[in-house]
Amino acid sequence: MKTGGALSIWFFTGLCLGVNGLLIFITGIYEIIHPPQHEVVLYNLHANVWWGAILLIFGALYAIRFSPARERKRISENS
Repeated sequence: MKTGGALSIWFFTGLCLGVNGLLIFITGIYEIIHPPQHEVVLYNLHANVWWGAILLIFGALYAIRFSPARERKRISENS
């Protein structure tokens, strides 16, 4: 374990967004395959699939942009 280093909070934000987006997306796909007995008014828009995909994409972008490996590379290039 390295000492003295700090990880960006945005990396963990990206991980949280990605995990939540994946769970929402999978739930949306499950609801498409197995429709609920009582559908809500706008069920045909499948908002959870879209919202899950958006969260997953933003989470991946944040996690990649602020990854610890990328930050180490940037710091070593500036030194």
